[in-house]
Amino acid sequence: MQSQRKLVHTSLIPIRWGDMDAYGHVNNTVYFRYAEQCRVEYLEKLGFPLIPHGSAAVIINAACTFLVPLNYPGTVEVRMFCGHPGRSSVQTYYEIRLQGDDTLYATGDSKIVWMNVDSGKSVPIPESLRSELT
Repeated sequence: MQSQRKLVHTSLIPIRWGDMDAYGHVNNTVYFRYAEQCRVEYLEKLGFPLIPHGSAAVIINAACTFLVPLNYPGTVEVRMFCGHPGRSSVQTYYEIRLQGDDTLYATGDSKIVWMNVDSGKSVPIPESLRSELT
């Protein structure tokens, strides 16, 4: 059974000329940066700056399925969805489109784990984030 997903944030990111590779389309590594930017914007919007002290969100895996090549120029629209949070982690999902185009160019996912920066061990997700996601 597929877990329920909640749309939590949308980012608009300009495609830069330097994002392209020798094949004339956005390099596959850049899609991970697009998802990362969306994730960072979302967490910072909720008051969780990504600074390495105390407890912080880290990702423990990331995947992307490339469906249609992106090309310069354009503006990428990244939609971020979250699943139901566990004790210390939450699964996130991404849809990547061009702004104004309903075509799905790529999908992705990553698992966010909340951890104590000093010990490197997982800690419970902050209650304010848990409330936002449930």
